[in-house]
Amino acid sequence: MAKQFAAIDEARQAFVERQRIFFAGSAVEGSRVNISPRSTEHLHVLGPNAVAYLDLTGSGSETAAHIRAGGAMTIMLCAFEGPPLILRLYGKGRVDFRGSPAYDAFLAERYDGREPLGARQVVTLGINLVQTSCGYAVPLFARTGERPVLDRWAEAKGEDGLKAYRLEKNLVSIDGLPTGFAEA
Repeated sequence: MAKQFAAIDEARQAFVERQRIFFAGSAVEGSRVNISPRSTEHLHVLGPNAVAYLDLTGSGSETAAHIRAGGAMTIMLCAFEGPPLILRLYGKGRVDFRGSPAYDAFLAERYDGREPLGARQVVTLGINLVQTSCGYAVPLFARTGERPVLDRWAEAKGEDGLKAYRLEKNLVSIDGLPTGFAEA
């Protein structure tokens, strides 16, 4: 039932683009495994062996810490409507923080140079394996929309409040690993 591919082809890219949620998983030896659900609103297929997402400010930054420590990363998408399928993208990640040339280039290319409120970093996954599996046990769900809570929270914090929050909550992982984040 599982099939493996060296890259994202047209059919799998179309599947990625139809989904509304993905899960980013990461870990490093001795750490907890982190799995974060995310909206695909900010997920972009960059090519057959790379995807990236604009990561918004959150209560932790486990993925960045795991990537910095050399850990593995997986992105998983699964069909909650239509034909069943699970798609996993395996590889190594890279984090480009706010203000870096790569971050600015990503915004220029994908967001007309405008930074969405609350954005803190770009996470890029260099893919070394694409795997699909049946997804037969994944339940059907109907999408009713995006939650506006994170946007409202970021608006209420404002840029200065977001900066202070990131400095308080995003410098180390829950296991004490440095994320590499340094607010300018």
